Parts: sequence; structure tokens; C-alpha cells
Amino acid sequence: MTFDLSRKPATQHTSGVNAAVRFELDDADTQRSTRGRIAQLPTGRVVGSQGNVVWDITRYTFLEDAVAPDTVNPSLWRQARLNYEHGLFEVAPGIWQARGYDISNVTFIAGTEGWIVIDPLTSEDCARACLNLANEHLGDRRVTAVIYTHSHADHFGGVRGVTTDEDVAAGRCRVIAPVGFLHEAVSENLLAGPAMLRRASYQFGPLLPAGPRAHVDCGLGKAIPMSGAGLLAPTEDITFTGEELIVDGVRIVFQLTPETEAPAEMNFFFPDHGWLCMAENCTHTMHNLVPIRGAKVRDALAWSKYIGEALDLFGADATLMFASHNWPRWGRDDVRAYLRLQRDLYRWMHDQTLRLANQGYTPTEISARLVLAPEFLAQGHTRGYYGDLVHNTKAVYQRYLSWYDGNPSRLNPHEPTEAGRRYVAFMGGPDAVVAKARESFDAGDYRWVCEVLNHVVFGHPDHREGRALQADALEQLGYQSESTTFRNAYLTGAQELREGPPKPRDARARSMLMALTVDQVFDLLGVRLRAESVGGQSLTIGWTFPDLGQHWRLELSNRTLSGWLGRAVDPDATVTTTRSVLISIIAGDATMAEAIADGRIALGGNPAALVTVFSNLDVFQSGFAIVEP
Repeated sequence: MTFDLSRKPATQHTSGVNAAVRFELDDADTQRSTRGRIAQLPTGRVVGSQGNVVWDITRYTFLEDAVAPDTVNPSLWRQARLNYEHGLFEVAPGIWQARGYDISNVTFIAGTEGWIVIDPLTSEDCARACLNLANEHLGDRRVTAVIYTHSHADHFGGVRGVTTDEDVAAGRCRVIAPVGFLHEAVSENLLAGPAMLRRASYQFGPLLPAGPRAHVDCGLGKAIPMSGAGLLAPTEDITFTGEELIVDGVRIVFQLTPETEAPAEMNFFFPDHGWLCMAENCTHTMHNLVPIRGAKVRDALAWSKYIGEALDLFGADATLMFASHNWPRWGRDDVRAYLRLQRDLYRWMHDQTLRLANQGYTPTEISARLVLAPEFLAQGHTRGYYGDLVHNTKAVYQRYLSWYDGNPSRLNPHEPTEAGRRYVAFMGGPDAVVAKARESFDAGDYRWVCEVLNHVVFGHPDHREGRALQADALEQLGYQSESTTFRNAYLTGAQELREGPPKPRDARARSMLMALTVDQVFDLLGVRLRAESVGGQSLTIGWTFPDLGQHWRLELSNRTLSGWLGRAVDPDATVTTTRSVLISIIAGDATMAEAIADGRIALGGNPAALVTVFSNLDVFQSGFAIVEP
């Protein structure tokens, strides 16, 4: 369904809201974001091996205007302009960063023999372009080590752009990560991966064109590159705080920070230089306690305490703080003040949410009552350009008290389509609801318009006027938002109401699947099982993996599929193969029948057992509807 696809201007109400935004923020961020720049990619573009444009910072040249248009919150415009600064920057003698060529930063440290690379971006193409830029201007060096700060794809996905499988396997390049990294990188991105990826299109806005009425920023960085992520497994785990390594002649002391910004994350300090890497635990924005794309809820209390621990461990000696996003901080006093405010931000959100929760307030009520304190509003790095207080208070509530607010009327509501039909009928039918909603729109009450018209769209998805008006209201909310995630979500929702969702495609993340253990493969199969199709069936398949020297059993029982390490007793069927062959089948690169026919799988027992399992697995598709049924 298509109709008026044009992006609308700001209404008088939105123009007034944005004109009233007042903030007095540190002008030093402008100098920090440009300090030490020595080179830029000549075209600002990164082109992939197939000639596709993976990255193009020139799409954002409109940000060169210092004055915010009325379709962008002026505070967000400031952050977007800071994130527009791109190039290769000398952070201090011996350490450089490439910024503005991915949503994240890649850091290069000169070791005795080569480069130590910290967080090689999301995209192999972007990481390679940044490494080439560094080699061109700083002297050609091979990569001797890669450090992953944490288990999110924008910090490891481009690893093959800076090193190779062969160099890692041969020990010529170390890959260092916090303990639990591989498990968390895979589980968070695959078990719920298709849903998370689809929701990420709302959080980051990659389907929006760049422009003042569309995409302007992602808060943590400019945008997501249009390229898939890869993964090389770590060769070394950091297992305790205080662990010290000499990496290519450079001394590094590590601090583990699990359950903070990522389930597996670490900060680290370079004691011979006074450099402190805070990973993604401290950036120049309030972060998410749970991202709107979905993830495990983060522990705000632990997050605050780990920042405090970093202050205690390293604060007296740290003269430079850098991170995996945004720009660094220089000077001992500035670093300490920055870390202290970051520490207190996460503690404040945690404590004040629970204070109100313990007085009986619900998540929605808490988010309406809590306003960011003046101490935090006074600094850009504690404002909600990425995370948002409205969402973060609900995350704290969810971690302790679940999604349910305690009111039985909301314990088991109707699904949106059924609720929509009932609401609209109560309110006099879709035409009457839209007419009333238009009055609210004209009054500037866009949140209410969206809430009411959501029932029209879900109860009567073909009602053109309802869809169009909800799209217009979402758009105005996007224009007013200081948070990039809220802006991107509102504007993506408006776009999809007008144009429909993206075309479905296979959501299997092949590049990450290759890193799965057998246990994780079987867990993924369990998530894909169509339980309604296997009722009353029970069977066991014995698996032998000669390449691993392991035996596994896969059990179908009570409509569940579970994998267990150990030899199966009296299995219904047996399979002998390698882990890589099994993964190729899960990834859709081969079928079970093909692998049996060409000898990659040796099958014993009853083949029907294998058919029962593998013919009843879903293949997830991206592009499912979000703002409509």
C-alpha cells in the first residue's frame, strides 16, 4: 500500500518545541572531536569488493550548517555535527584513531613490531580502508595483535580487514578478548538474531536516507556501514581484573566489566603511557541500559561500580581516556571529572528508578516523573543522544521487577490486532477515530495521535487516512527527539507506514555461524523447531565429530530439541560428520541430502529420524512487520 510518500516539514508545534530547546554545553567538544587530525579518506567513501558503496560520509554534508533546521532537535544537531568529524587522528604519540568511517572507532597503537588494533569496526571493508589510511600516513606495519573490547558486532565484525585467518592460526597475530566473549557474541546475535536485526533497523535507521528530515546520526557515531560482520575467535582470554600482558612490547593492565554495556566487556590501562581505554562503558552520550533493538538488560548498578573501580585503579595515573565511540578526553583532571559524572549518571538512573518503584510507581509513571538532573544536562556526554532516560528507567524496572507493572488489567491483554478492533469499535469506528486524532494532531499532541491511531492501523490496516496520519505524527515526534534511537525509530516507523516494510530475506548470519560450537548449533536448532509439527514424537540421533574428537546426542522429546555432550545409547539414527559441514547445512549452503550423497555425512540407523528433525525447522526471514499487523 502506497500513498503520499513525501516527508513532511516540521509543523508549527514542532518548530516551536525545537526553538525552545536550551542547552549550555562544553564548547571544548568541538576541539576534542577534531584534535590531532592528520588525514582523511580522499573521497570519504569506502567501496566493497563488488563495487558496492559500504560507507559514504559525504551523505552528511548538510551537517556543515551550524544552525539546526527545525526538523532536528538542536541538541542532537550538535552531536551529529561532532560525529561528522572524520579522519585519522593522532590521539597521543604512539596511538591513533580512525573515526567517522563506521559507527565505531578503530584504534591503532604502535608496538615494537607492528600495529596493535583495538576494535576493528563492523565492516571488513571499512576496517581495511582505515588500516590502509594509517599505513599510508604513518608507515606500513603488519598487525601483530587485535583486542576486542566487548562482544558487540561493531567491535569485531571487521577483523578480517586487518588480519587473516592464516596469520591468527599461525600465531603471527594475537586476538585478545574478555572471558566469555565468544559465547556472548554468538548467543546475543544468533539465538534472537533475526528479531534483533529487524528491530535494529528502527534503532539505527539504516533504511532512512541521510538528510535533515531523515537520518542525521546514531549518537555513538554516524551510521551503520552497509556490509556484513565477520568473526575470528579469540586466541587469548582475559580472565581477571589486574591481569597484565605485554602485547608487542606494550604493557597493558586489564579490568573485566561483565554485565555492563555488553555481557562480556573490559576496560584496560597502558601504565607506561597513562592511556585508559574505557571500551563502550563511557562514551560521549548516555548509553542504553537495554537497547530498543533488544538485548539482555544491563546492570546499571554494576556499570556504575565498574566505572568507579576504574577511577580507583587508574584514575590517579590516567592522562588520556579514549573509547570505542566518539572522541577522547585529555588531562588527568578532565579524565577524572568525566569518569566521575559517567559513574554517577548510571547510579542515579538505577537508584531513582528503584526509589519510585518502591513507592509503587509503574515504569510508565516513573519515566514521566524522572527528569534528567541539571548536573547531567550540563554535559553533552551525559545527555540522551543514544540512550534515553524514558527507556532506561524502564530497563532498570524490568531488570528487577519484569515487564509486568503489577496491574492485573495489563497481565494478559489482547494482542494488538484484536485490541485495535475493540478499541476502534468502542470509539465509533475508524473514520471517527481518525477525525478525532486529526484534531489532536492539529493541537500538537502527537504522542496521543500515535497511541490512538495504532489501534486503527492494527484493527483496520487498510485504512489509508489512519496510516497516513499516524506516519505524520511519528515523523513530528522524530523531529523533536534528542535521542537518535528515538528519532530513528519514529522516522523509520513513519517510512514503513507509507511504503511498507522491507522485502523479506534470509536472516541467517552465515559469517557468525562459522564460529558456533556444537552446543550452540544445537541450541539454535531448538529455537527453530516447529513444535506444533512434532507432537507425540520422541527420538535420539547420535552425532560423531571426528574433527573434534567428540560424541553428541540430539534428543527430540516433548516437542523440544536438546543437544547433550556424550555418546547416545541405542540412537534412532547416527551421523558422522564435521562441525563445519553441520554449520554449512544450518547456514543453508548445503542440504542434508547433498551432504549425505557426496559423502560429507555418514548416516546410520533410520534416516526418517533425521528427516523428522530437519524437515521441521523454521528458516527465519527479516523484514517482518512492526508498525502494522
